[in-house]
Amino acid sequence: MKCRLLAVLTALLFTPLLTAERPNILFLIADDASRDSFGTYGCQYIKTPHFDRLAAEGVTFTEAYNCNPKCAPARACLLTGRYSWQLEEACNHNPFLSEKWVFYPYLLEESGYTIGFTGKGWGPGIHRSVDVGKKGFKADGNPAGHPFNRHTLKAPYRGMSNKDYGRNFSDFLTERPKDKPFCFWLGTHEPHRGYGKDNWKKAGRDLSKVEVPAYYPDTPEIRGDLADYGLEVEWYDTQIGKALRLLEQQGLLENTLIIATSDHGMPFPRVKGQLYEDSFHIPFVARWGARIKAGRVVTDFITFPDLAPTLLELAGIPAPSQMTGASFATQLLSHQSGRIDPQRDHTLLGKERHDIGRTDGDRLSVAYPARAIRNDQFLYVRNFKPHRWPVGNPEYGFLNCDGSPTKSFIESLSSDPTNSHFYQLSFGKRTEEELYDIVNDPDCINNLAASQEFASTKDRLWKQLETELSAQGDPRILGGGDIFDFYPNCRVERQQKLYGKPNYDPVTLFNERFQ
Repeated sequence: MKCRLLAVLTALLFTPLLTAERPNILFLIADDASRDSFGTYGCQYIKTPHFDRLAAEGVTFTEAYNCNPKCAPARACLLTGRYSWQLEEACNHNPFLSEKWVFYPYLLEESGYTIGFTGKGWGPGIHRSVDVGKKGFKADGNPAGHPFNRHTLKAPYRGMSNKDYGRNFSDFLTERPKDKPFCFWLGTHEPHRGYGKDNWKKAGRDLSKVEVPAYYPDTPEIRGDLADYGLEVEWYDTQIGKALRLLEQQGLLENTLIIATSDHGMPFPRVKGQLYEDSFHIPFVARWGARIKAGRVVTDFITFPDLAPTLLELAGIPAPSQMTGASFATQLLSHQSGRIDPQRDHTLLGKERHDIGRTDGDRLSVAYPARAIRNDQFLYVRNFKPHRWPVGNPEYGFLNCDGSPTKSFIESLSSDPTNSHFYQLSFGKRTEEELYDIVNDPDCINNLAASQEFASTKDRLWKQLETELSAQGDPRILGGGDIFDFYPNCRVERQQKLYGKPNYDPVTLFNERFQ
């Protein structure tokens, strides 16, 4: 009875907030920005005043995760409210996106919202028109919304996109019906590569202030590359500032839920696309006027599949059964800081095929299947096919790592007797199991999986991971994981050229095997 009474009181407490005027929603997402690149999370050499303002005037989530650390699968988790291994072809990068998935922006549109996006929405991949609800209409543009990409500008540094995100958002605000709430996705292309080399010199930056992770050698080449990256993070922050000014000018700031995040970590070796801390632990702050108590810091674990059901709940829309993430509206609206729900003490992560250029016998473009569990202290990773190259085969150029000065420098260390361990950390094959003490080793350098001292911890985490993935129907756990090798990568011609096989047809191969 006490539990029921508490549940009723909690519902009564939040009902006025959830049944009041529906919020406008502005979702800001960077492309490849690490969590520790923002002042809110302790970065000193990159300046992010607008992101930090959102944190100061809203709530900071310290334990936010992306489920699958690559652009297309991470964004698919955001839009569908499903865990990556439940998304079939969309667990992979560059898929042909199925018509079966529903996306939260179009569910909001069906309920009366005006939706749009600028910059990078879902992608890369090929999406088809999608039936989004009982009305039977089809989504156009992108799963993130209808496109607003008319305006361009001259970016301050080489390598940055010429899209004028702010002016495109202004168009959306001007053209939208004023009697409807809106949901807008502002996705910058920064800090995705490529960068103008040595942009940092033009900006007059001091390389001595750059922070170099422990998995890299500390060299001028790498410091310069990180400094160039920092300028692109700051350009993302500039777009946050432009959006805030537009909302303030139009009197929309106080009833707009603003969320700022990134899809995964920076496009550097051992980060983007890998199951290590700096790749999947993402920045996440939210502001919503008086609805969110300013300056709060929440340590509950949230993950990208949780976003869609959260936004639908705040808009007063039931989440469809297809969505398996759990709303964190309570964490947004609570006045508490710290751990609000004791059950939110861990998250699950995984990956399959991110990029082409990995083979296994006569199979081409195969996955590197891995799953992981991260709690307050440990990261446990299970690599299901450790005989494969995790970043792609070396003969094809380690294609699950973007080209960069840092990549080239670390590749040059492969036979260096003193520094070859940096090469192994970034590109070498991995053991079947990995275990890291994140509290004492946040850069994931010391694998504890073979240590007897941590054997019980490792076994307990594997059992928990296996049990929860089985309950979620993960094919990799239930014996059907090889299907991820066969879901077609949509860049067919590139694969034909890469492998020297002009007749390679992954679509036909998949249909012959699984249809």
